[in-house]
Amino acid sequence: MSRWHRLFPFLQWPRPDAALWRGEALAGLTVGLMVIPQGVAYAAIAGMPLVTGIYAALLPALIAVLFSASPRLSVGPTALTCLLVGSSLAPLAAPGSAQWVQLAVWLALLTGLLQVVLGAARFGWLLNLVNSPVLMAFTQAAAVLIIASQLPALLGFADGAALLALHGWQPVSLAFGAGALLALVAARRLRPGFPSVLALVLASAGIARATGFEAAGGAVIGALPQGLPALALPAWPGWDMLGTLLLPVLVITLVSFLETASSAKVDNGRRGARWDQDQDLIGQGLAKIASGLTGAMPTSSSFSRSALNLYAGAQTGWATVFSVGVVLLALLLAMPLLHHVPLAVLAAIVVLPVWGLIQPRAFTRLWRVSRVEATIALATAAITLLAAPRLYWGVLAGVVMALTHFLYLRLHPRIIEVGLHSDGSLRDRHLWQLPPLAPRLYALRMDAALDFATAAGFERAVGEHLQAQPDTRHVMLIAHPINWIDATGAEAFGRVHEQLEQRGVHLHLVGIKLPVENVLRAAGLLGESARLHLYRTEAEALQAIGAGALADD
Repeated sequence: MSRWHRLFPFLQWPRPDAALWRGEALAGLTVGLMVIPQGVAYAAIAGMPLVTGIYAALLPALIAVLFSASPRLSVGPTALTCLLVGSSLAPLAAPGSAQWVQLAVWLALLTGLLQVVLGAARFGWLLNLVNSPVLMAFTQAAAVLIIASQLPALLGFADGAALLALHGWQPVSLAFGAGALLALVAARRLRPGFPSVLALVLASAGIARATGFEAAGGAVIGALPQGLPALALPAWPGWDMLGTLLLPVLVITLVSFLETASSAKVDNGRRGARWDQDQDLIGQGLAKIASGLTGAMPTSSSFSRSALNLYAGAQTGWATVFSVGVVLLALLLAMPLLHHVPLAVLAAIVVLPVWGLIQPRAFTRLWRVSRVEATIALATAAITLLAAPRLYWGVLAGVVMALTHFLYLRLHPRIIEVGLHSDGSLRDRHLWQLPPLAPRLYALRMDAALDFATAAGFERAVGEHLQAQPDTRHVMLIAHPINWIDATGAEAFGRVHEQLEQRGVHLHLVGIKLPVENVLRAAGLLGESARLHLYRTEAEALQAIGAGALADD
C-alpha cells in the first residue's frame, strides 16, 4: 500500500459502475432515512439542541468515511456516547444552555484530537485495556439508564419528577409512545430493511398535527432550524474547566472507539481484511473534530446503523456519501416535517434498539467461564448505576479491577511439577497423582514468560522444592512455553543456576526457544558447565538422566 493510500483511504474505493451506484444509493437512502430521527432522539439524550443530532450525521459522517479504514460503518450520534456526554456535563451546566453546548463541543474536539494523536502514533493497542466483560457490563448498565431517562416521555410525563409523583400524566402521549413501540417491533420482524423509523416519524407527525396534539399541551419536537450548520470555534472555557473535562474525555474516547471496534471487526471479517485500528482511530477522531466545529457532540460508529448498511447491500464508502446527501436534503428541505413529532415517539425510537443491549444471560454465561471476571462485570454494572450521572466511574472501576486481576495472574504464574500420564502426555503430577518422572528428579514446567513479573515465582518454586526434597539431584526445566525473557528473568535464572551448582544439582533445559537462548547466552549464563545440559525434547533429557550418564555427585 502506497503512502498516499494510507493517508487517504478513500483512494482505494473502486470506481463505481451503474450497478454499484444503484446498490450504494439504496443502502445510503436506507441509512440516511434512519439516522435523521435517531439523531434528533440521541441529541435529546445528550441534552443538546435537537438539530445538532442531524448536524452530527452530516460532515462528521463524510469525514469519517473518507479517512477511516472501515468505510461501511455508519458514523454519527449514538445512544451510549450521547449518554456519556449528558452524564459528564450534568454537574457542570444546565442541559441545552449555551454553556452546556460549548462544553459538549469541547468534548468533541478534545476526544477527536486524542483519537487522532493515538492513531497517528500507532497506539491503538492502548484501547485494549478494556476487556469484553467490563464493556459488556458497562453497556448493559448504561442501557438501563438510557431507558430510564426515556420512560417519562414514553409514558406521557413531563420529566422524572412528574413520573415519580404521578403528576401531569398525558394519556395521548402514552398512546403515541406505546403505539410507536408496537409499530417498530412489528416492522422489525416483518420488514427488517424497511425504513420503519422514518415512516413512523412522518405518520406520527401527521396524526399529531391532525388531532391538535401540540395545542392540547402535548410535547412535540417543535421548530428546528433549517439550513446548514456554520463552522465555528467554541469560546475558550479556561484551564480549570478543561481539567474537569479530562476524565470524561478519556472515557468517551475509550468507549466510543470500542463501539467502533465492535462494528469494524464484523465489517472487516466479512471482507476478509485485517482491521487497521490506528487508521480508524484517525478517521473517527477527525469526525469528532468536524462534529465539534459544527456545534455538535462527539460522534461514534453506530452498530445498528452499520448493520443496516451492510444488510442493505453497501459495498463501499459510496453508500455513506449517499446517506450524507439524504441528511443534507433533510436539513435544507424537510425540517418543518419534524415539528409535530411527539417526544413520546422519539423516546420509543431510543428505547427499542437500546432494549436489545440488556442481556442478563450474558452474566450467567460469563459466570460459567470465569467467576472472577463475572464478579468484576457485576461490580462494574453496579458502580455504573450507583455513580449515575457520573457514568465514567463505572468504566474506570471496571478497568482497574480487570487490570488488577491481570497483574495478579501475571505475578502468580502457573508453575507445575509434571509426571507421565497414562495417555503418554506430561501433566500436573500433584493434580493427577502421578509418580515422579525419575528418582531424585524435579521436572517443572513454567507456563509463562520469564520476566520481572514471574521471576520471583520461578525462584520460589525451585527453592521450596529443594527445601522439601534436599536429596534432589536433577532439575529439569521444560521451557517450551517460555517465549520471552527479560533482564530480571535472566538474573533469576542465573541465581537458580548458581544455587543448583552449589548443591551439586544438575540443571536440564528442555526445548528452550531461540530468543530466550540468545538472551541467556548474551548474559553469559549458558557457558560450559558440567551440570548444565540442553536438550530439544523431554525424551532426550529423561534418557540421559535415566541412563546414569550424569554423575549424581
